[in-house]
Amino acid sequence: MTLRILILDDEANIRKTLSYCLTEEGHEVAAVGTPAAALAAVRDRTYDLLLLDLRLRDADGMDLIPVLHAESPWMKIIIITAHATIETAVEAMRRGATDYLSKPFTPEQVRSIARGVARVRELENQVAALMEDRKSTDTDFQPDSRSPAMMKILQTARDAAPSDAIVLLRGESGTGKSMLARGIHCWSPRAKKPFSVFSCPSIPGELFESELFGHVRGAFTGAVRESHGRIAACEGGTLFLDEIGDLPPAIQAKLLRVIQDREYERIGESFSRKADVRIIAATNADLEARVRDGRFREDLYYRLNVIQLVIPPLRERAEDILPLAADFLGHFQRVNHRRLLGFSPGAEALLARYDWPGNVRELRNAVERAVILGHDERVGEADLPLSSPAGEGELRPGDAATLEAVEREHIRKVLRRAPSLQEAAAILGIDQATLWRKRKQMDL
Repeated sequence: MTLRILILDDEANIRKTLSYCLTEEGHEVAAVGTPAAALAAVRDRTYDLLLLDLRLRDADGMDLIPVLHAESPWMKIIIITAHATIETAVEAMRRGATDYLSKPFTPEQVRSIARGVARVRELENQVAALMEDRKSTDTDFQPDSRSPAMMKILQTARDAAPSDAIVLLRGESGTGKSMLARGIHCWSPRAKKPFSVFSCPSIPGELFESELFGHVRGAFTGAVRESHGRIAACEGGTLFLDEIGDLPPAIQAKLLRVIQDREYERIGESFSRKADVRIIAATNADLEARVRDGRFREDLYYRLNVIQLVIPPLRERAEDILPLAADFLGHFQRVNHRRLLGFSPGAEALLARYDWPGNVRELRNAVERAVILGHDERVGEADLPLSSPAGEGELRPGDAATLEAVEREHIRKVLRRAPSLQEAAAILGIDQATLWRKRKQMDL
């Protein structure tokens, strides 16, 4: 793994020697001679490793550890000292250092330190990716298709993945936009860096800027601790902006600056930070209509619309329905420790003729329910909670059903017919964040 390394030492020869040694290993190295320059460097971009001289002319390196660590909490700090003692080592660790290197040191010792940090950073990135995977549904999207239209989209996504070009994913809710975004990240050179999902409708308006860009302590009421924001959290990786059509107008100009200049500011800071992230956006809204209505910036729309991929709804790629259902059946058998022989002919016929208004997500949920609640060796028609294509069997007011079931059916119908999440929330008389939570709770 290539590291970004910062060296802070007031001796020019030491800086030169360390820089040469680490650059030869393939790392990206910056060297400074003053605490002020080091502080400016970590504010400007994220570093993986800091080599910090303990005895500086104008400052005590020990006091700089918490200051620099607060600016870049992912950065590993290695103390360089000619006066190594157990007491100083313990104190340095207590303040946030990872290790220390005694002077005089050999080039191999320096390389060994860097290799150790590289291994730790790789593991941290893997853990972050696994945590994101747990938050997402790993079966909503399959990277294979029998549909010619979907095969073309997958090939375009693979072709676009090696670049840093912005990709705009469009399509109905549940078609697999988030998992295609993850696929593009995994096929890209940024695959070993974080992939972060930022759901625009789920963040209350007053917290949106802080969640995305971060804030300093005391920047506003309630800011009792510093937040680095989602952009900093996925430094070097991919930021997926889900349902970008619901991006608040006040944030659109700031996102445009991130895209154009690769810069942003945390709330409460007066200086800019670099943003090294690849942006992928998704929406099921009519962005062109929102541009015409003045709800979405035209310049931001054109910046986002570099490579546009429109994912067709499941009803338009009938070739994928049964293969996807079989994949989901295998997955949920393993998860729930069930052994099933497959679908009955009647169940396969029902799966094939249903129009899937909830797309791949609805298919996944239907198969999961059938695996959990079914009792036969095959999934039958009765195990699939599907209405007929004509709508027979749908819940109506006064039916013998729980309020929760009626509410779920009503929300499902509104989401299917409304052109966007914002319009659906307005019809239902609730805010977008509440609707987003209900969709997640009800698997809609």
